[in-house]
Amino acid sequence: MTRKDLIYPVTLALLLTSALITACKKNEIKMTTTEDVNIVGYLDKYPDSFSMFRQILDLTETSAFLNAYGAYTCFAPTNSGVQAWMAKNNIASLEAADVDLLKNMVQFHVLTDTITTAAFKDGKLPVPTMFGQYLVTGVNFEGGVSSYIVNRQAEITQSNIRVGNGMIHQLNGVLVPSSLTIAKQLEARPEYSIFVQALKTTGFYEVLNTVDADTSKRWMTVVAESNSALADSGFSSYADLEARYSTLGDPSNVNDSLHMYIAYHIMSGVKFLGDIISSPSHETFQPQEVISIQLVNQNVIVNENEFNGIIEKGVVLNRVSSDNAATNGVWHNAEAHYSVKYRPPTAVYWNVSSFEEVMKLPAVYQKSSLTWRRQTEADKLFKDIDWGWGSNAGTNIFTYSYSTTSSITRYAVNNDCNQLPMGLPARPVWWEMTTPPIVKGRYKIWMCYARSKQSSSSNMLCQVTVNGELMPRTFNFTDLRPKGSDAELEAIGWKQYTEPRPYPSDSNYAAKLVGIYEFKTTQRQKIRIIPISGTQNNNFLDMIHIIPVDEDQILPRFSIDGSKVYN
Repeated sequence: MTRKDLIYPVTLALLLTSALITACKKNEIKMTTTEDVNIVGYLDKYPDSFSMFRQILDLTETSAFLNAYGAYTCFAPTNSGVQAWMAKNNIASLEAADVDLLKNMVQFHVLTDTITTAAFKDGKLPVPTMFGQYLVTGVNFEGGVSSYIVNRQAEITQSNIRVGNGMIHQLNGVLVPSSLTIAKQLEARPEYSIFVQALKTTGFYEVLNTVDADTSKRWMTVVAESNSALADSGFSSYADLEARYSTLGDPSNVNDSLHMYIAYHIMSGVKFLGDIISSPSHETFQPQEVISIQLVNQNVIVNENEFNGIIEKGVVLNRVSSDNAATNGVWHNAEAHYSVKYRPPTAVYWNVSSFEEVMKLPAVYQKSSLTWRRQTEADKLFKDIDWGWGSNAGTNIFTYSYSTTSSITRYAVNNDCNQLPMGLPARPVWWEMTTPPIVKGRYKIWMCYARSKQSSSSNMLCQVTVNGELMPRTFNFTDLRPKGSDAELEAIGWKQYTEPRPYPSDSNYAAKLVGIYEFKTTQRQKIRIIPISGTQNNNFLDMIHIIPVDEDQILPRFSIDGSKVYN
């Protein structure tokens, strides 16, 4: 099977389809509505275009099915497309063709749902074909003209033809389903011979060569490394790879590092690039290990993370040579070598006010305050911050609060805080934030805030969940930090997180322990603050400290300029 036979890769242009297609001249794509015909009736109305596909429906005894009531999408190839397919497969006439081949062809062109081009967003269509494999769409640009293309094989020449039982998209060619497993496709390519040998010695070749009859268990996704990618990291042969990674001398052993390396390149489910970029991380076959994903300048990047202020460069998945569909999943091509990174649990001192959207505003970040307002519940203003809609629309706001003179932020770290209005039912009913990457392990979770009370009777008692798990202790944005020594405060779940000198030991800046959580995987996590009682706008969150249970919980503290203080 050649690369042209494989599914067309997801492109960034597909994520921006409407903007890009509008910006250039394109093939005419019309929305047509019929009043009285179903799919078969429409094909009969236009024999000059569809008589051969219509004949295939008769030969496969599927005409009645596609002429009955239902909700289907049919990618209908034109006569010229069918003729080209016949010539390529040495089929003299449709009557002489293998009926099973024709049945498979029909099933691969029909989906049991009504899908318009509005669903062509992430490449892979939302439902599989009746053949059981997914179709992937892309946008092709040629000579200033843009058009949709399906499975790298055929162009949509007329789309969104609405009929009585669904939708038709006219194609200029026939779509051909994958016939090989992931393992067989990789084995057929000599440029992946080292990776394939590793698949065989670890036992994963057989896994990737299996097509499970249970479709809920069938699909897998592989990120493969070519010989050239491995050579760039010093592996010119399989022997080199085994010498480096096979710590037990038995790659089939689950505790052998070579076995772990391959397992780390396999995921459950069928994940085309459009699926991969839809989530910041994905679990792998290696237990409790995930790969992280970023989309940077049109590049899909694996494992580019920042730990302790140091950016670890990731590996790009090559768009052109990825999204290769197989009978049991899909595989992608990594442009460089990567492996599991084992790290000890590491403290994260998270300044929650250093979020992407404000850091892109140099006139605002650490210079002035700014408020964002959600106009509707569906609005998504931030990548890593979200909140539950309050019934009073005017309070659905988020403020980056900065001041060197305000009584609230003058001693806060970097003089900034996130101001979180909260309270049932009018104000936001929860706030959720996505953390920086956290190495798996057991951690204590400290909420660090600048205390504020809108009135003498104000109260803002909250509980916290981590990845949906409720922490055992609450905290209150209106509570002062108790008095006492570091040891006395830690014993009752409090600490001073700001530098006491040369600034006053201000009890308005408090850190409250809300619980211990064991992170099972190394990735970005979700922390949610939920009000229990009280309501006020002026709740100021400064930092969240996430510290391994066996490390010092008190030091470092943080000065106004954000630097760490160890005394």
